[in-house]
Amino acid sequence: MRESVALGVDIGGTKVAGGIVSLDGTVLFKTRLPMVGSGDAEAGFAAVKATIDAVLEAKPGVAQSLVGIGICSPGPLDPRTGVVINPPNVPCWRNFPLAAETQKAFGLPVRVDNDANAAALAETLWGAAQGYQNVFYATLGTGIGTGIVFANRIYYGRTGGAGEGGHVSIDYRGPMCACGKRGCIEALCSGPAIAQRARARLSEPAAPSSMLREVRGRNPVELTAEDVGEAFRAGDPLAREVLEQTADLLTVWLGNVVDLLEPDVIVIGGGAGELIGEFFNRIRERLPSWSINQRCGEIPLVKARYGADAGIAGAAALCRGQ
Repeated sequence: MRESVALGVDIGGTKVAGGIVSLDGTVLFKTRLPMVGSGDAEAGFAAVKATIDAVLEAKPGVAQSLVGIGICSPGPLDPRTGVVINPPNVPCWRNFPLAAETQKAFGLPVRVDNDANAAALAETLWGAAQGYQNVFYATLGTGIGTGIVFANRIYYGRTGGAGEGGHVSIDYRGPMCACGKRGCIEALCSGPAIAQRARARLSEPAAPSSMLREVRGRNPVELTAEDVGEAFRAGDPLAREVLEQTADLLTVWLGNVVDLLEPDVIVIGGGAGELIGEFFNRIRERLPSWSINQRCGEIPLVKARYGADAGIAGAAALCRGQ
């Protein structure tokens, strides 16, 4: 008897990644093709279909073992209907029935959700949160996405709009977020926000010496969170200072999360999340100052299992049912 597997598809603004994932969460195969996000809806869907076809062609015997196709798509979207509403990163789709079109093309059950929700489910079923009932997941990258899982089920709220933790504000006078609010944690602690904090610190007269000055000297706007991370790992004091400030802001935010949800575990993923992982002890030490929950220190703060494969694994996890 063949092992049952799921096909996961991760759609971004420039690429579509697809892969085969076992029902214990192992990524068995993956590939990627370009995404056509700025053309018409048919061209965008053709890129998704081509990626699924590429997976099936590379693994010709797998079709008989598939339990379904899961898709991570940029939002906003409706996870209950599988309709992609109006994603800024994929402007070709407006109210596009992605789940229905994929099911029609391949004759398999299809689930569609955003990447943070899906990754939260994958981490709960197979990853760093395995064995926990109530999970808060955050991915820190170009933006900050979050997912909430209760008893192995994604929490969507009344209309499907719950779980937008990246747009919880901790400073109503803070920087403007792309969502239109001020002081969202995304505007303060995403990858671009880390880079902006470093650029601002470098411009101060009293700033310490830093290898980041060379990067900024070449082209200030090119300084990235990756540059900050590289400098931090090389022992750069300014980079450490910037990341410590970022960790302190995240602590305030996570204190609010604990007071509101009291999850069993907090899982942090994403590229910038890898950097912040170096400061988990700092966050743990300071969290009691930002939470009224006297037992907040008992909540594990852990790194996500899935890195670059979070989208594929998360999409496949959607096939486990909700």
